[in-house]
Amino acid sequence: MTWQRRRESGAIGWVWLFVTVCATWSAGSEFENWPGWRGPRGDGTSREANVPTHWNGLTGENIAWKTEVPGIGHASPIVWEDHIFTVSCLTESLERVLLCFDRQSGELRWQQTVIRSPLERKHHLNSHASGTPATDGERVYVAFLDVSEQRFGPEDDPRRRGVPIGRMVVAAFDFAGNRHWQVEAGDFSSVHGFRSDPVLFEELVIVNGDHDGESYLVALDRATGETVWEVARWHQTRSYVTPLIRELDGRAQMVLSGSQHIASYDPRTGDMHWWIEGPTQQFVASLVYDGQLFYMTAGFPTYHVMGIRPDGSGDVTDSHVQWHSTQARCYVPSPVVIAGRLLVTDDRGTVNCFRARDGERLWRERLARGYSASAVTADGRAYLVADEGVTTVLRPADRLEILAENPLGENVYASPAISQGQIYLRGERHLYSIGPQP
Repeated sequence: MTWQRRRESGAIGWVWLFVTVCATWSAGSEFENWPGWRGPRGDGTSREANVPTHWNGLTGENIAWKTEVPGIGHASPIVWEDHIFTVSCLTESLERVLLCFDRQSGELRWQQTVIRSPLERKHHLNSHASGTPATDGERVYVAFLDVSEQRFGPEDDPRRRGVPIGRMVVAAFDFAGNRHWQVEAGDFSSVHGFRSDPVLFEELVIVNGDHDGESYLVALDRATGETVWEVARWHQTRSYVTPLIRELDGRAQMVLSGSQHIASYDPRTGDMHWWIEGPTQQFVASLVYDGQLFYMTAGFPTYHVMGIRPDGSGDVTDSHVQWHSTQARCYVPSPVVIAGRLLVTDDRGTVNCFRARDGERLWRERLARGYSASAVTADGRAYLVADEGVTTVLRPADRLEILAENPLGENVYASPAISQGQIYLRGERHLYSIGPQP
């Protein structure tokens, strides 16, 4: 099978992505790799058919394999052909490690230490290994926080007092576990801990350095790790948003919220296209796009959902917000858009369904105790993974339609991956392959 970079068109426009060339397995079903945060398009969508809808981790029903994951982490698994990668923290030895598993058997192929560092202060829902890796089929790119024993003192910004001084480390490994380069991308300190998911675009690795200090976005050369461009962020406030990249009307847009605004940048240069002030202070969820609007969910201390037109320039705060709702108390999980509906899960276990074109809320139901994982879609269905490990499968409709509720048997804080007819879920202790035996 040949794997290559290609430019792919569709309802969402032209996008540069690393995706698999299609493979047929039954009835013309298409296989895709899941090469980074939220999959091949960065928005939680899978184009595969025959994705499992029923399983039970307690009884073993439709579980192809289950394997123990060393250490602790909330990073999602990524998949490339027969390789699964994720990262973890070995708390006793203070190691942050990159793990490679065999996709067909679940066997741990290798484990490589990226850094050894004291454990950073963090939010109780965060981990010391929360940044999901990314791969282009040749190398795997990871980001961690390397902290020193030194801490910010009483003369520093009140947000930083008592927080360890840290540096974001980005590294590249090949598929055999050999380190090709490792660099310090910039300072990073936050009372909520660290998370930054590398994003691949053309020959660049882009990471978000929003933190309680001199925040930045930085693009590194994929081959060498050298800095290609770096831009400062405006309001110097912690956020954990992974950029979403789309090429629209001949203009590449890298869109993210955070640092008290929403902004679109040129991913080739770091130049800003447009921005929206606010609407709140802190952000975690990534945006999604449906060919018409970008959809943003946030945040803290106030909660917002927005539909944003992508064709602006400069300050579009008052001109390009198509609709704006404050009815969903969402913060951490990223949304999905499916069949003209925007599904927004929140930390308290509530699911909101908005009509995407105008923001009318169609329904709202509490389905779980809480959501940390971001939703995914496949074959016309939405998959919502709750913290307690139960995945609710929904049909998109103007009223709630539950197709299945699938317990795993352990808590889940990492978002799922879908590839080659399987769903891959990382629980607190194990990695699961869900679906038929390979």
